Amino acid sequence: MTETPEEEPTPAVERVEDEREEPEEADVPEDVQEYARFSKIDGATYDRANEFLRDRTYITAREWAIARLCADFRTETGVEMTKIGENLPELVPFMTDTYSPQAVNQARASFEEKVQKAGATFLYGAMCDFFTAEELDDLMYEVTEVAKFLLEVEGVELTVDEELDAEDRISEVMREVRDRSAGLRHDEVTCPECGHVQEVGDD
Repeated sequence: MTETPEEEPTPAVERVEDEREEPEEADVPEDVQEYARFSKIDGATYDRANEFLRDRTYITAREWAIARLCADFRTETGVEMTKIGENLPELVPFMTDTYSPQAVNQARASFEEKVQKAGATFLYGAMCDFFTAEELDDLMYEVTEVAKFLLEVEGVELTVDEELDAEDRISEVMREVRDRSAGLRHDEVTCPECGHVQEVGDD
């Protein structure tokens, strides 16, 4: 069942140190052994990571991690879901159990659905003239900081110049979105379902 923002966070599976057999290193694929995206966060901090994400985004730590893995373990023929699921504890330190390919796919689908809904909500907020240009700049700064933090936890190193350049480019795009949407609001409305164009003033 797809998670919703109202549901409780997916609990971490308790690690049973004495009973669980650690996989032989030879059994772990080389690219899994070399994977170090989440080396800055361990199993003891799963709940903290989940709380951080739930407070600032629609996604859970599980969805975040698996979406990142699906992007990194994508091949020409698709995503290596079996490899991700079987090696999940080795790939992500705060995940303590293996997943079936179906569970991996479910988490990825949940991530995609939430991103789409959050994107539609945000874009509408930017286009509907609810925020002033200055307020939109402040909003973009806050959400960009959260996104950059998640990237840094994944191991992405950003220089100060790269951060400032990214912020400027995002701000420029959002200003253009706001300006162009003003023309749409005062010109015509296109139904997203059927494509019908309704002139402003139509009954």
